[in-house]
Amino acid sequence: MQKVYLDHCATTPLDSRVLAVMIPYLTENYGNASSVHLFGQQARAAVDKARRQVASLIGGAAKEVVFTSGGTEANNLAIRGVCEAASHGRHIITSAIEHPSVRGPIEEFEKNGWDVTRLPVYEDGIVRVEDVGAAIRPDTVLISVMLANNEIGTIQPIAEIGAFVRETRGAGRKHLRFHTDAVQAGGRIPIDVEALGCDMLTLSAHKLYGPKGMGALFIRRGVRILAQQVGGHQERERRAGTESVANIVGFGAAAEFAKKEMNDRNEHVQGLRDRFESEIEKQIDNIVFNGKRDQRLPHVSNISFRFIEGEGLLIHLDLQGIAVSTGSACSSGTLEPSPVIRALGRNEELARGAIRFSFGKDNLDNDVDYVLEVLPRAVESLRNLSPLQREPVAI
Repeated sequence: MQKVYLDHCATTPLDSRVLAVMIPYLTENYGNASSVHLFGQQARAAVDKARRQVASLIGGAAKEVVFTSGGTEANNLAIRGVCEAASHGRHIITSAIEHPSVRGPIEEFEKNGWDVTRLPVYEDGIVRVEDVGAAIRPDTVLISVMLANNEIGTIQPIAEIGAFVRETRGAGRKHLRFHTDAVQAGGRIPIDVEALGCDMLTLSAHKLYGPKGMGALFIRRGVRILAQQVGGHQERERRAGTESVANIVGFGAAAEFAKKEMNDRNEHVQGLRDRFESEIEKQIDNIVFNGKRDQRLPHVSNISFRFIEGEGLLIHLDLQGIAVSTGSACSSGTLEPSPVIRALGRNEELARGAIRFSFGKDNLDNDVDYVLEVLPRAVESLRNLSPLQREPVAI
C-alpha cells in the first residue's frame, strides 16, 4: 500500500537540511543564549542570525521579530498584547474565517464586555475592504484578518486593508492596530510587511518545513504591546523564557530555504494540485470546490463531496495510506461542521462533506496518481452506503 501525505496545511515534514543545522545546538553548542560566557555568546549569535533570516522572509527588521512557542502563542500575544495595552476603546474587527488561535482570544475579550465585529467572506471566501471600512469605529482598537485561510487557502486583500488602516490612522485614529495571521502564507507566497501595511504578523516554523514548537510575531517598531509571558528579559522583554536555540536556528534555516526555493516549490505543488482537481472534476460528480480558485495558496484544494460525511471519507482514505484533513488541525475532535465552510454560505451537508487536500514540495506525480485511483472508489463506496438525499440541494 502506498503512503501519501496531503495534509501540509496541518504540518510539514522537517527538512533534512534544517535538521542538520539544528543538531549542533542540541549537542555540543548547548549554551544559554542569555549567558555572557563563550557558550552563551555562540548561542546568541545563532539566535541573532535566525532572527535576520526570518525577518528577511517577510521584509521586516530583525529587531521587529519576537520568537514564540508557535503560531498560537504569537496570535495570542498580538491580540491580547495590543488590546490589554490599549488606553481607550473596546472594539475588535475580525473575519468569520479566522483560525481558532485568533477566534479564541477575541471571544474571551467579547465575554469580558468588548464589542466584536465579524466580517463576512461571502461565497468566494474573501473579505471585502469596504466592509472593513464600514466596521471601523472611533473605539476600534484592533483589526485582525488572516493573510491566507488554513482550510480553503483563500488569500485576503491584506495590502488594501493595510492601506485603508494607514489612511484611517492619518485621519486621527493613531492607536488603531492591524494584525494578520500569516501562518499558512509564510514561506508559501511572497510577504512584505511594508507593502501589507500590517503592524503585526504571525508566522509558524512547522508550516514551512521547520520544527514544531516555534513561531514568531513581527511587531512593527513603535507598536505598544503588553507581554503575556513575564519573568525574564528575553525577546526585548516581550516574551520571557529561555530561548529554544535549536528550534530558533531551525526556523531561520527553514525561512531562508523557503525564500530561495519559493518559486520552484510553488510551480511544483500547483502543478500537482491543478492536475488533481482537473481529474477529480472528470471522475466524480456532485462535488463543490470551496473558496475562490484563482485567489488561493498554490498547494491547497478544498472540496465538498455531496451525500457523504467528510470524516468517513477521511478514515476511508487513511486506511488506504492517504492523509488528508476535514479542516483545521487545531479543531480536530469537534463534531461541528467547519465554521469556515459554513461562512461561505454552504449548507450543513456540504460543510460536513468538505475535505482539504494540501500538497507539499516532496509530493510526486505518482502520489497524485494513487489518490486519483483510490478517491473515486472511496466516494462511490460511501455514497452507496449513505442515507443522505441523492438529489442535489441548494449549496
